[in-house]
Amino acid sequence: MTHARGGAADRPTGPTNHDLPGTDVPEGALEPAELRAGDVRPGAEEVTPVRPAPSRPTPSRPASAKIKRTRISGTWVAVIAGLVVLVLLLIFILQNLDSVTVHFFGGEGSLPLAIAMLFSAIGGAALVALIGGARILQLRKQARRR
Repeated sequence: MTHARGGAADRPTGPTNHDLPGTDVPEGALEPAELRAGDVRPGAEEVTPVRPAPSRPTPSRPASAKIKRTRISGTWVAVIAGLVVLVLLLIFILQNLDSVTVHFFGGEGSLPLAIAMLFSAIGGAALVALIGGARILQLRKQARRR
């Protein structure tokens, strides 16, 4: 009587992959389905190998080119950087709420330290923007003459 596993009746009677030339399979390994007894497949000389089609670069995306950055992606980076700066500025203002007395052109006032520093920074940025704008206008005027 044979057991459900490993009995002589369960083993294939045809050639195994141990009998085929060029196939070294360790003892006790399972055989692939195409090498089992009774499996009829075309021989190597009857089969034409199928090769994948060569990939062609499409007009929208060449194979070797990277995706270019756009103005919109640059804008998103600038928006995110601006938000980070604003959050840091808000934290700075909230941590420096001590009141100070500010004197300007004979005027005097009291306001939080961080707000006074913020007004100073805005004034400096406005001055730089005015000078830069004047230089840009000067360069455009020279370019039109040429």
